[in-house]
Amino acid sequence: MEDFGCDVIRNFSIIAHIDHGKSTLADRLLELTGTIEKKAKGVNKQVLDKLKVERERGITVKAQTASMFHSFGDKKYLLNLIDTPGHVDFAWEVSRSLAACQGALLLVDASQGVQAQSLSVFHAAQERGLTIIPVLNKIDLPAAQPDVVAAQMQSTFGIDPKDVIKISAKSGKGVEEVLRAIVERIPPPSGDVEAPLKAFLFDSSYDRYRGVISLSLTEKAGDKIASCFTGKKYDITDLGIMYPEEVSTSSLRPGQVGFIACNMKESSEAHIGDTLHRVGAPVESMPGFKPAKAMVYAGIFPLDSKDFPKLEESIKRLTLTDRSVEISRESSTALGQGCRLGFLGTLHMDVFRQRLEDEYDANVIITAPTVPYKVVYRDRTVMVSNPTDFPDTTNTGAKFKEVLEPVVKASIIVPQEYFGDMMDLCFSHRGEELEHRYLDTSGPSSRMILTCVLPLSEIVTDFFDKLKGRSSGFASFDYEDAGYRPSNLAKMLFLLNGKPIDALALIVHRSNEQEVGRAWVQKLHKVIPRQLFEVPIQATIGKKVIARETLSAMRADVTAGLYGGHYERKLKHLNNQKEGKRQMKRVGVVDLPQEAFFDILRNKS
Repeated sequence: MEDFGCDVIRNFSIIAHIDHGKSTLADRLLELTGTIEKKAKGVNKQVLDKLKVERERGITVKAQTASMFHSFGDKKYLLNLIDTPGHVDFAWEVSRSLAACQGALLLVDASQGVQAQSLSVFHAAQERGLTIIPVLNKIDLPAAQPDVVAAQMQSTFGIDPKDVIKISAKSGKGVEEVLRAIVERIPPPSGDVEAPLKAFLFDSSYDRYRGVISLSLTEKAGDKIASCFTGKKYDITDLGIMYPEEVSTSSLRPGQVGFIACNMKESSEAHIGDTLHRVGAPVESMPGFKPAKAMVYAGIFPLDSKDFPKLEESIKRLTLTDRSVEISRESSTALGQGCRLGFLGTLHMDVFRQRLEDEYDANVIITAPTVPYKVVYRDRTVMVSNPTDFPDTTNTGAKFKEVLEPVVKASIIVPQEYFGDMMDLCFSHRGEELEHRYLDTSGPSSRMILTCVLPLSEIVTDFFDKLKGRSSGFASFDYEDAGYRPSNLAKMLFLLNGKPIDALALIVHRSNEQEVGRAWVQKLHKVIPRQLFEVPIQATIGKKVIARETLSAMRADVTAGLYGGHYERKLKHLNNQKEGKRQMKRVGVVDLPQEAFFDILRNKS
């Protein structure tokens, strides 16, 4: 590693909208540089997508690092690649990756064109001052329109079409030109071999035998290091590069990206954005990351309440590789002890649940997702993410002034023929401040970009599915935080036999309380097993019942043994049965089984 000074190092990332071919391009780069062997039959697929959930879903959810050695001219270069996710829910992973780079490959699909996430990642790279190399992928597809999409990139990003590299990552066509551009266009990192050790921590993971493994943009390697954030000291037991798996080296030099294992036992000690330095030689810490802001909250509970300690430890270890998740403890009368977790979006939440099940064999129930609200009282403002903590807004004697809900600025890129459907969709989800403009007017099907302000609570359920359904899959969607706005909200409780189920509480807008109440009551009516007594299922807001279904009682045929005689004999038996049912209803308890929770929460709309 001593042979690779800053002048022959290139740190770069691949950024793009989801499914534009980032991982496929990474595979070809690894093959061309000899980092991985080219298969005799077939091709390497998603080498850097190491998680089971990534391979099953075909998406990248975790940024992965790989070092490559490439000979160009008369020099040998060290190329450090970071493959990033493309979905908006994992934007924090992208921002961390960009902090460790000097350049980025902006990948655009030649058949789909510029899409919503392409815009946001381009602006993020621009803000960090990175050198951007535009790459047009999938030019070998029958539906590809390279010249049209290159014109789109010019009108959207201000990129000269002559600078766009046209490739097919699947076949490898044009990828050599990408390697040439990485070496020629991306500037090397700055660093001084004589300066004090300074390492920037941008990722971490947990190893059962070695504890916490840190990924760092390292300036110089030492034997004993300390953290600027915690002040704790550690002995480096191993260090090296990702090639693409861990390969130990004797040292890491200025500008190089690698890993260190340093007997860090507690996962809480590895702070993303921390600066590590040599013991006895303190340095000024480097600028860290803007903390991830949770957009969606959900309660997570074990199927068996005895498994809670194991579940809590599993969550802590999993969050070591995903620091954007917020954790706090929570208890529910229906589900027992659990955790309240904050996520960046609903896909992020679903991927986290699947990783818990795949990597830690956890069997969990996740409650319906909610968003963080601000309740403004006369003397303070309180953040509420759990519906059970939400105040009764129908009580006129309450001390709060107003409720604020989070809103987002949404961007939808869609062909012109689906524009009317997108307008209807946004208005039906309480969209405001709708604006639109043409993204390009070339070709028979021009595309438009629609921007509007939407409540976050409206897009965490089935908004994305409706978007894809109404646009026949052509629309792309991206959003960013737009603060808080006052809203007319209320807490909806569900009662079984007059007793509330706290785990199913919802916060709803008053404009669609009837629709939501009826839908959930009908859902409960289908999954709750019948009892020996009649069970009323009610959706209430304050003291007002919004919707009701009655679960009829199971009853024996008490007149089966009566043959003939006066009808009053039968009536006497029926009245006795009715009185018994009335007494059971007064003292009976209805337990909602775990299977019913699974059925209800599977569809969270």
